[in-house]
Amino acid sequence: MYTRTWRTVSAEDSVGSPSFVSDHGLWSQEQFAAAEEIEAGLGQLDLVRLVFADPHGLARSKTLTAGAFRSVLRNGMNFSPGPFLFDTGHAIAVDFAGEPGIGVEEISGAGNFILVPDPLTFQVLPGSEPRTGWVVGDEYLRDGTPHPLSSRAVLRRLEARYAGHGHAPVVGLEVEWHLTRLLDGGGPGNAGNGFGLQGAAPRVAAMNPGYQFNLDARYDSVAHIADPLAQHLTALGLPLRSMEHESGPGQVESTFAPMSALDTADAMLLFRTAVKRWCARRGHHASFMSLPRLDSFDPGGWHLHQSVRSAATGRNLFAAEGPTGGPSPAAKAYADGLLAWHRELFLLAVPTVNGYRRLDARHPLAPTRVDWSVEDRTVMLRMVGGSTGAHIENRSGEPCANPYLAIAAQLFAGLDGLEGLGADPVGRAGGTPSGFVPQSLGEALAAFRDGRAERLLGRPLAACLTKLKESELRRYEAWCAAYGPGDGGVTEWEHREYFEAY
Repeated sequence: MYTRTWRTVSAEDSVGSPSFVSDHGLWSQEQFAAAEEIEAGLGQLDLVRLVFADPHGLARSKTLTAGAFRSVLRNGMNFSPGPFLFDTGHAIAVDFAGEPGIGVEEISGAGNFILVPDPLTFQVLPGSEPRTGWVVGDEYLRDGTPHPLSSRAVLRRLEARYAGHGHAPVVGLEVEWHLTRLLDGGGPGNAGNGFGLQGAAPRVAAMNPGYQFNLDARYDSVAHIADPLAQHLTALGLPLRSMEHESGPGQVESTFAPMSALDTADAMLLFRTAVKRWCARRGHHASFMSLPRLDSFDPGGWHLHQSVRSAATGRNLFAAEGPTGGPSPAAKAYADGLLAWHRELFLLAVPTVNGYRRLDARHPLAPTRVDWSVEDRTVMLRMVGGSTGAHIENRSGEPCANPYLAIAAQLFAGLDGLEGLGADPVGRAGGTPSGFVPQSLGEALAAFRDGRAERLLGRPLAACLTKLKESELRRYEAWCAAYGPGDGGVTEWEHREYFEAY
């Protein structure tokens, strides 16, 4: 039987920019070598998802045929800047029709940027049908310069700064999330959906009563999902250490072995995306929203474990010196840097209205006091261990934060403290607490606006994030003005805004 042959132009003329990677010198020799291995195996795949994290930390992607990806790998792929322009509810927060006001000319008219796959992040999704690859990309302007709004580029710059000091940051993930069972098909509503209008959240049921911390029976009630999920995450190559049941109904905590900073952020992006997708395909809903509007649920946090090692020797700079076993001078300096910068950069760790539900200063176990202490879970920074495994645990973050920006903020503040090692400590006064962390998105945004965050992010990204968060907060406050704040608990607006997307 005759089959029509479709005559196409060169694939290189239809995606990205020909020879974009080589023309602009974007890859290392290691990346070029990895690209050759990928090309050799593309015949075994059907599709490839090319992914990047938007400013909110959500994975945005295009799914390409394996044949199309062959040219995209070295040419890059054209992407709309939409993910840089919309707030958490898909309201347009950055004006692209006129003057965007963020210092990125290419945003005007919503012109494309180029997303270049990072070959070192390529992997095959286990058990996928059709056979599918996953790869994280880096954002570039059309002239080949790193995109000023790229959160991954921010973290790359921080790692380079550490390398210039002969340091290598080490980061560990400890993430709390909520597992629920979908009801009646459970799909999210779409009535009234639109730009800045989120439909009803998925209808779900709790997995168990909760409130028996680490009880084996509570974990057993979620094990039929959590155990095979753990196997799936391991098959993805993620260095999963543990799955455990926390306090709230169906509240699961996942921990991972320490990694480099960029690997940790990439892992968090893949972890959250994979967990939500895997659970949804099995009739369940996973959410990284801190506190859903569900009866008796307990807020979840993201504990970020961090230390710094010598790049030359591997020695942990935070390890105790001498028999006392106390924090090293480097650990104290790093912690002082985190405390000194906590207000200006807190928005990057807790970026949503809902995330502040967990940080009420009235809660005795909330990490709200701005201080550090050894093995104390009531303060923002907990010093852990005294030997080779010594590290600092920052317990204030929320699980849906942008991993690249949240980690970069920690490394930036910590390095500022290390660079001032030997100077008078900052952020503490005689060992007494110096107040509380911001208690609302509005308070955190006001501190972020003071301009110091530009030292980390650059002016364009700082301006963009300000506009995105102003839009989110403005819509929330408008909803409260129209419907009232209720009893002070989680609002329907928050549940619609975050429960399904995050």
